[in-house]
Amino acid sequence: IKLIDTVDPMKSGYWTREFIAGLFHLITPYWNSEEKKSARLYLAGIITLTIAAVYMTLLLNEWFNSFYSALQNYDSGAVYSGLLRFTGLAFAHIAFAVYSYYLQQRLALRWRKWMTKNYLAKWTGQQMYYRLEMFSQGTADNPDQRISEDINLFTARTLSFMSGLLRSATTIVCFIFVLWNLSEVLSFSAAGQEIHIYGYLVWTALAYSVLGTWITHKVGHRLVSLNYLQQKLEADFRFSMVRLRETAESVAFYNGAAKEESFLSNRFMTLLRNTLFIIKKQKQLSWLTNSYAQIAIIFPFVVAVPRYLSQNISLGGLMQIANCFGKVQDAMSYFVDVYASLAEWQSCAERLLSFDKHIAAIEKETEEKSGSLVREETPDRLRLTDVTISVPAMDENKRTREIISSASCSIKSGEHVILKGPSGSGKSTLLRTLAGFWPYVKGHISMPAPSEMMFIPQKPYIPMGTSAEAASYPLETADKEILSPLLVECGLSHLMEKPDTEADWSHILSLGEQQKLAFVRVFLRKPKWVFLDEATSAMDEETEEKMYRLLTALPGTTVISIGHRSTLDKWHDRVLRIENGKLIG
Repeated sequence: IKLIDTVDPMKSGYWTREFIAGLFHLITPYWNSEEKKSARLYLAGIITLTIAAVYMTLLLNEWFNSFYSALQNYDSGAVYSGLLRFTGLAFAHIAFAVYSYYLQQRLALRWRKWMTKNYLAKWTGQQMYYRLEMFSQGTADNPDQRISEDINLFTARTLSFMSGLLRSATTIVCFIFVLWNLSEVLSFSAAGQEIHIYGYLVWTALAYSVLGTWITHKVGHRLVSLNYLQQKLEADFRFSMVRLRETAESVAFYNGAAKEESFLSNRFMTLLRNTLFIIKKQKQLSWLTNSYAQIAIIFPFVVAVPRYLSQNISLGGLMQIANCFGKVQDAMSYFVDVYASLAEWQSCAERLLSFDKHIAAIEKETEEKSGSLVREETPDRLRLTDVTISVPAMDENKRTREIISSASCSIKSGEHVILKGPSGSGKSTLLRTLAGFWPYVKGHISMPAPSEMMFIPQKPYIPMGTSAEAASYPLETADKEILSPLLVECGLSHLMEKPDTEADWSHILSLGEQQKLAFVRVFLRKPKWVFLDEATSAMDEETEEKMYRLLTALPGTTVISIGHRSTLDKWHDRVLRIENGKLIG
């Protein structure tokens, strides 16, 4: 049970005011977007076809009376005529239902496309993918799953439930008057009083449905929190296996297979325990819903058969009452039938709302933290004035700890500067600040436009694709005539042997080769300002010397490096040092 209590998805399954407001926030943007006209046309088509299908059902209900009465009277002409009429009504009902479902699926696909683009923009904008990983402390889990799976489930199920509700509401409106008219007045005496109940079949169907829905909710509401947790555990288990694949070489060097197997097994067993909770809860719910459905078959006959046996109605009338009662009862019991799916849908909506909440919190914190930082563009100089950089403390109070205090310095265009300091002193964090995605900064920074700068991390990002695409990232793929000489010069000529072959180059190339590929990108782009964070740490000294010789030969290029090797000193004419939280030099 502790496994379940670790998650609090909107009060464990109850529709709170907060959840309803969040649901409104999730649903309405698409219907007010640039696609609103086409979306509303699709929705109007779904509504029209759904109502038409229900109307066909109403005509089929009338058919029950006439057809079964004809059978009772052995009227062969009426029987064959009824079969022909049924064929037409059934075909029309099928056509309306099929095209309603088709439009629903098309609309769900369009909605998913719009929401996915919207969420991808949120996730990739303002380096949110980085900030969620760095600053949410694990609370914004698996954003990839939320975008790829939860949006798909949310859009499809939302339209499905809306269509089902519309169908149920229309069925109730159409059939309840028929059922009321088919109900005779129920009269009985109680406490010396004569009591008359009009439309007793309607009240009976309503009572049966309300009771079934209430019991179903009591039995099944925990499925919301269980499904919420299940999706998180499934994603964590899958991510752990992907991470093992991505770091296979490092694990192999540590001989960590046994530890990884134990770690993955523990995660899988946690997943299985929660799955067992779900299976048990679904078993209880299945007992209830199947019993409810089977009783619903015979219940209208129990209610109406006394009238038939007393010859107040014909066999056709009995069948019409049973069918009409069943339609009303089914419509009123809609939530009983879809409760398990509704619980899964609600947990999905809550995960998307949680994702939105974390993004909003990071945006707010970033805005608050960066509000005391002033940035301006200066084409020929980088200047820091009284800049203080902090890192978040790993506690619940979201406090920060200063690592660089009141730093001031100026670097002119064309200078070659090396930044040194002990490990953990804040060198890389200073580069993150200059790149613009570290929020815990205050002070004043003047620097060139982003288009004139290029930052090279210690471990370059290598996308999957062709070698030409990997070498050109993040620009458009360069022509072979331009790229080949640069690859040859940087010792990567073998990458052009099969330039159109797609591969996972981050696993094929050594770290040293990946760092050389990063220099190819620099020479391809030729930025005016280059920032390197130990960008040659995996190279031998001879290759490092060659890369820096080529780099410093670029006319007018400013080079700012982070490095510990003394071999780098000769390529820089100035040293900046971080000591005890102070920037010196």
